[in-house]
Amino acid sequence: MNVTPPDRSHVSTEKRNPRTMNLHTLGVGEIIETINREDRDSVQALKRARPRLTRLIEAIEPRFLAGGRLIYVGAGTSGRLGVLDACEAPPTFCVPPDRIIGLIAGGDASLRKSSEGLEDDPRGAWTELESLALNPNDSVIAIAAGGTTPYALGALAYCRRDGRTAEDAPLTALLTCADPGVVEHADHVLVLKTGPEVLTGSTRMKAGTATKLALNTISTTLMVRSGRVYQNLMVDVRATNAKLRDRAARIIATLTGLDREACLALLDEAGGSVKVAVVMRLLGLARPEAEARLDKARGRLDSALQA
Repeated sequence: MNVTPPDRSHVSTEKRNPRTMNLHTLGVGEIIETINREDRDSVQALKRARPRLTRLIEAIEPRFLAGGRLIYVGAGTSGRLGVLDACEAPPTFCVPPDRIIGLIAGGDASLRKSSEGLEDDPRGAWTELESLALNPNDSVIAIAAGGTTPYALGALAYCRRDGRTAEDAPLTALLTCADPGVVEHADHVLVLKTGPEVLTGSTRMKAGTATKLALNTISTTLMVRSGRVYQNLMVDVRATNAKLRDRAARIIATLTGLDREACLALLDEAGGSVKVAVVMRLLGLARPEAEARLDKARGRLDSALQA
């Protein structure tokens, strides 16, 4: 028996955009211009939400630095964006893959084939969350463009089950693009008010763009604050292919002044680690001593280079 779905006509991301009522009549250039114009809302939404985004990241930071994990939970586009951000962290920052985790309704198969029906289960993520053995240093961010997805909101409820409080449970947050009203079980609510979409209800557009911007900001800020960046260089990059090996060599060249061939040779001598290579060169140390110095500095290149 079909169940009557909740009426979501009040959700801003589901409303019709009065500026795009004639979308079907436009030529290619006009459609592009319209989409470009509306996309500005994504950037402005993030700007307006900056104070709340700052508070959220500042709350996550000490937990993450203490070994906690950042866990994204979402369905559809929201879930895919969370998984994407989690997947990009290890090769960019050499962070272990179990430190930033993306959970999506329907599992990895949903990354390619839509399984939107699974987003209606408020306990859909509970089994995976249970397997993670969450602790108070972890941070769980539910991502839901319209702020109503049961799968995402249910993840927050899981974190507060059995009467757990903010002191003995993971930090919880909701990232949404529409005003969700009162949100149970969320320590932080980050609303990116992108407004109605160019194509009514197509939240892969402005809402998706704003969500991606927010996730980029959250993960990159945490990586910078945890010492995985030096100046504006990704010194923890893992040189796993030709492009990244080239980037690693250029970073070493920037910080040491060596020519390209010498940088590639030094990178190999340092076991593929940019940080170790830089410390070896600038402090005149052998690889074991450079590695020990970095370990003592908890991986921070700036601290390792200080006299």
